[in-house]
Amino acid sequence: MNDVIKLLKSHRSIRKFSDRPIPHELLVELIRAGQGAATSSHVQAYTVIHVKNPANREQIAELAGGQSYIVNCSDFLVFCADMKRPTEASERTGANVIRGMTEQLLVATVDTALMAQNVATAAESEGLGICYIGGIRNNPQAISDLLKLPEHVYPVFGMCLGYPEHEPEVKPRLPVEAILKEDYYSDDGEQVEAFDTTMQAYYQSRSSSNKNTDWSHNLTPLFDNKLRPHMREFLIERGFEMK
Repeated sequence: MNDVIKLLKSHRSIRKFSDRPIPHELLVELIRAGQGAATSSHVQAYTVIHVKNPANREQIAELAGGQSYIVNCSDFLVFCADMKRPTEASERTGANVIRGMTEQLLVATVDTALMAQNVATAAESEGLGICYIGGIRNNPQAISDLLKLPEHVYPVFGMCLGYPEHEPEVKPRLPVEAILKEDYYSDDGEQVEAFDTTMQAYYQSRSSSNKNTDWSHNLTPLFDNKLRPHMREFLIERGFEMK
């Protein structure tokens, strides 16, 4: 197994950071590494907001559900899906641009996620820790206003970056047999049941935040109180009409 694969398999979310700042030159290189990710038709439909203002960070932390590590990490980035830049570039060529298509939303969101994951991997290769912040979608309009995001741009997630001050265990993943299917989709109930046992043991034995639950039960909030029903209307108001 080479070092890249080892690195990819060792990811942990870091929520405690030291006071050591990330050199600006390194941060710029991480963004450049992010730009090396695959992008649909070379659209590069993303913009990254480097939030440096402490007051803005505190406000985002509150809007994202009280996540203090947004304030305490060395650097905080907000990754935005951006269809403003490519549509306007196309328009300047004289093209008859159509906006608001669902495919444009998908392209921008996927491009942003791929770019961010490159940044995350590059950061971890330099000994940094990261934590994605999906909680910014709790209040996307307020965060868009704070960051002065224009129409056809929306915040997908944030990312905390910094030098780790703790060493959490690597969280188990589903068995490959549940994910990798040959030729056709097949039922994976047995693998999920076995994985629930694995995750229950992990949650009970990990070094912090112990709890008595498993993977299936831990999914409940995603289908109960974290549905974010406001997102559809928000995206339409952003210009992503999903036509």
